[in-house]
Amino acid sequence: MEFDVVIIGGGLVGASLAAALKSSGLRLALVEGQPSPTLPTDPAEWDSRIYAVTPGNAEFLRDCGAWQKMDMSRVQQVEEMRVFGDSGAELDFSAYQIGAAELTFILESRLLQQALWDGLQQQDNLTLLNPARCAELTWQPDAAHLKLADGREIRAKLVVGADGRESWVRHQAGMAEVPTPYHQHGVVANFSTEKAHHGIAYQWFSPDGILALLPLPDKRISIVWSVSPERSAELLTLSPEELCTQVAVASQHMLGDLSLITPPSAFALRVLNLAHITKPRLALVGDAAHNVHPLSGQGVNLGFRDVRQLAETLLQGGAQGDCGELHLLRRYEKARRDDILSMQLTTDALKHLFINDNPLLRTLRNLGLSATNQFTPLKKMLAKHALI
Repeated sequence: MEFDVVIIGGGLVGASLAAALKSSGLRLALVEGQPSPTLPTDPAEWDSRIYAVTPGNAEFLRDCGAWQKMDMSRVQQVEEMRVFGDSGAELDFSAYQIGAAELTFILESRLLQQALWDGLQQQDNLTLLNPARCAELTWQPDAAHLKLADGREIRAKLVVGADGRESWVRHQAGMAEVPTPYHQHGVVANFSTEKAHHGIAYQWFSPDGILALLPLPDKRISIVWSVSPERSAELLTLSPEELCTQVAVASQHMLGDLSLITPPSAFALRVLNLAHITKPRLALVGDAAHNVHPLSGQGVNLGFRDVRQLAETLLQGGAQGDCGELHLLRRYEKARRDDILSMQLTTDALKHLFINDNPLLRTLRNLGLSATNQFTPLKKMLAKHALI
């Protein structure tokens, strides 16, 4: 099988790249190990994988044809965010202050996944290979060669690795950089709440962890609680009632009593910074290209911005020539470097600043929050950057 671009990984990032290239004239293939996604028949069932999607990326997904296909009754707009330090300091962001309708959208992974795949199944220039497992990937000067476990062979001008943080493609390419562990786990779960959240997201920084409450439609929230591995293991063994109590206490009972609606799970946190995210006939996107701390909620947004830039680069140069040439791919890499690095440095600095018992740092970090909250131009600049 001959293609211009083979995308390995059909999650949100890989699927959105295929959708973004629907009018490119390029011959595309998407290789995914799982069957095509389907939504549960019970509307009371909620996905524990929750993402924040910026307005800029929501517009990109609309251009892909996916955003307008989602059930918007299951999508929550965030109009305000309140951030609390560990000594009474507070920082507030409001969409109203910057003339925006919302700061971000909170949604279920599978809701967007289904909307993207609905479009992919109708896409004329795309061949879907799923479920399919990759077996071997090699590169020659003129093409990449992919062999699937069932014996099928694919030849492509460009392979895009969109296969997540444990990327098989990245390892096949010999990109051997080792992620730096944060020695923290992110505990995630969804809850119903006693009080209405009014479209407000909350975050608490404390020396022993970072707790984020993300609003879901009606009186529901999703949490991401970044804690030590030992604390994570403890939280996962609690009864639903005990977990609800501990989350309510950690969130200062901001939304009253809680009831668990999805079982908790946890994942190890780390940062991955690659020297390059491209090689001849190879480009990486999303978690295959970079890992960041989830405290900013920007992981999937970085991935969508990767896709936006790579699609633009290929549309400008790849459709007319060889889309796997390194000089073209380096344009994509150069355009993405600053955004990726600044997000990694910012989240890394915040993590180390707050997960620290040093009394001087405690004073400085809380003074910094309070000062930022009082300086309206800086607040507006930070909030506007988060909309991209």
